[in-house]
Amino acid sequence: MRLTRTVSDCCAEHTYPTTTAELIDDHGETELTLPNGAVTLGEVLGRLPSHDLETSEDAEHTIYSALSEDAIGRKEYSDRDPRCPGEGVSDQVSL
Repeated sequence: MRLTRTVSDCCAEHTYPTTTAELIDDHGETELTLPNGAVTLGEVLGRLPSHDLETSEDAEHTIYSALSEDAIGRKEYSDRDPRCPGEGVSDQVSL
C-alpha cells in the first residue's frame, strides 16, 4: 500500500524524540495518496494539537489516527466479517 510506505518512510527519516510541529516542518509537504483523493502530511497532523513523539512508531500511529474518512476505501464494506444474525440470510435449501 502506497500510504503505508510513504508514512513509514517519512517517520523513519526523522530524528526522535520530536514533536508533531517539527514533523510538519520537515515533512509537511509530503503527499499521502488515499483511495478517495490525496492529502499532505501537514494537513493530517495539523488537525492535532502539537505533542511529543518518542519513536517513529508513535509518529506513525499519530498520523494514522488523524486521517479523515477519505482514507477509507469503501465505507461499511468488509469481505472478512461474518454477517450479523438475520442480516441478508436466506433460508437454506437442502439438495
